[in-house]
Amino acid sequence: MEFETITYEKKENVAWITLNRPDKLNAQNQTLTAEVIAALGQARDDDEVYIIVITGAGDKAFSAGADISMFPHWSPIDVIKGAKGAQRHYVVVREVPKPVIAMVNGLALGGGCELAMACDIIIASENAMFGQPEITVGVIPGGGGTQILPRLVGEKKAKELIFTGDFISAEEALRLGLVNKVVPADKLRETVDKLIGKLKSKSPAILKFAKIAVNKSLETPLSIGMAIETELFAMCFGTEDQKEGARAFLEKDPAKKTPKYKGR
Repeated sequence: MEFETITYEKKENVAWITLNRPDKLNAQNQTLTAEVIAALGQARDDDEVYIIVITGAGDKAFSAGADISMFPHWSPIDVIKGAKGAQRHYVVVREVPKPVIAMVNGLALGGGCELAMACDIIIASENAMFGQPEITVGVIPGGGGTQILPRLVGEKKAKELIFTGDFISAEEALRLGLVNKVVPADKLRETVDKLIGKLKSKSPAILKFAKIAVNKSLETPLSIGMAIETELFAMCFGTEDQKEGARAFLEKDPAKKTPKYKGR
């Protein structure tokens, strides 16, 4: 599939999705949104893809958010009709049953911050900046910022960031729990590659169950979440990978103790 505003590369069981509008700081227009959705679907349906990484082209931005040039032409009806479509790539990132890593190489603002937050793990360079500045152009966050940000950094800090539109540094984002790790810019890819190596050593099938279980913990009361966890835990025992993991753990021969997972 040919893309206009992103690039898609599959390499060693990893799908790399790169937002590719560096001259616009990788701002998200309707074409880019649709192409991200298509790329995620391609990665989701490819059994040879175990992990997905989303990043931005260039060294200035992961994504500076929505392409504001679209805003003057929208009416409330346009937004209501398109809202699910506009939000859908954030939802797909959360729901795709594979680990998704955000490799944040610069500005992650507005929709860019929301896209990073939708990912399962965020690795950021020291020069990254995060924020929800939608208030400065007369709107509120529309891709999950008002819902996910408070869950990550707490109600008070989320309100401060959303009400003021202020940016925070990568180090502040780390302190608040918004990102997982901050590294020098020249170590960003190396750090992500190390994380990919760790995740690839695990069962793709069991990672799927783990992602579903954690996601559900944020959407349901504890009693329901515990019931869902029990069901998913039980489903693990119906997989070949669970048997392989247990076999390798119990193996006496050191040469055979590394499990060979098949994602089944």
